Amino acid sequence: MAQTVGRNIAAPLLFLNLIMYLIVVGFASWCLNRFINGQTNHPSFGGNGATMFFLTFALLAGVLGVASKFIGGNHIRAWRSDSLAAAGSTSLIAWAITALAFGLACKEINLGQHRGWRLRMVEAFIIILTFTQFLYLLLLHAAMFSSRYGPGYRDTDYGIGAGPSVDPAGPKGVVGGAATGTTV
Repeated sequence: MAQTVGRNIAAPLLFLNLIMYLIVVGFASWCLNRFINGQTNHPSFGGNGATMFFLTFALLAGVLGVASKFIGGNHIRAWRSDSLAAAGSTSLIAWAITALAFGLACKEINLGQHRGWRLRMVEAFIIILTFTQFLYLLLLHAAMFSSRYGPGYRDTDYGIGAGPSVDPAGPKGVVGGAATGTTV
């Protein structure tokens, strides 16, 4: 039980973030399509000068977030330090892009003007995802402080148990490298 504290907390958060990132991808792509088609007068869209930049980064954050959650799901399943590297790095990149989209969402809200409900929903989800993704990132790296929370960066217990080193190219039965008293 002590080895799965971080896993039990990170798994539901991973699923929640996956669903939220999928919603962001769907609504951001709809809004971007309307923006490219020049339909900014649509009653459920609107927008201002920051809209194009925000939608680009929101869509990028959504796609990277979904990819990060798939890799994170593999790490939750394996829960080893070698899968932690991939999950941690992709989650960090997804969080960084989400934080950039968060800044643009704040700018878009600050500029005001009419924004439709779909655009406001993308803004809200990006703001929420910035904090939940950061919490997920902290949970993945909690093992740096205590091995109680999951696999750490120094855990090498999965390679132990093979016994003494065996030279695979050496003669059968010789353990520990070269045999003494033999000629080459």
